[in-house]
Amino acid sequence: MRYLLAFCLALFPASIVSPAVAAESVAVATPADPQEGSRIDTLFSELKRERNEKSAERIAARIWDSWSHSGSASIDLMMMWSKTAMDARKFDVALDFLDQVVTLQPDFAEGWNRRATVHFMMQNYAKALADINATLVLEPRHFGALSGLAEIMKASDKKELALKAWQQVLEIYPMMRSAQNQVATLSEELSGEGI
Repeated sequence: MRYLLAFCLALFPASIVSPAVAAESVAVATPADPQEGSRIDTLFSELKRERNEKSAERIAARIWDSWSHSGSASIDLMMMWSKTAMDARKFDVALDFLDQVVTLQPDFAEGWNRRATVHFMMQNYAKALADINATLVLEPRHFGALSGLAEIMKASDKKELALKAWQQVLEIYPMMRSAQNQVATLSEELSGEGI
């Protein structure tokens, strides 16, 4: 557990505060299609400005859809198979597919994020954190990866770091209800601990 704490404390600032520091381990992706990069930037701008929760959810769904397309039919198929394995709780099978995804296309952020999710579900928090880090290097606005980071910090009883991650989610996706609730709950818990 002490190793996990040291790893978390070292990882959090590297991936959240200065992604450039962590970029040495993963090459930063540039969209193959410049229009796709412009489109997702527009979606993120809309997501940040939107004040209607349902409209924000629709924008977020379009961002997730964009993230889910790797540009390779083979990678997309392995991602589909990994999801099927995850749904069946066959985590080792899912990891086999996702290991191939990140090996064959290391600049595909969603491959790293999906593998982080599997590690999280298996409670392999150190491995999940490493994959979250890779995801955030490739896509610093990945609110799903930041949410995963917050959940790991909370599970590791690092409430301050969990709060910080949830606040970063809200900077990107202000209308995410679960993040709003977590910020409120953690803020209240932390202020109560200071008394």
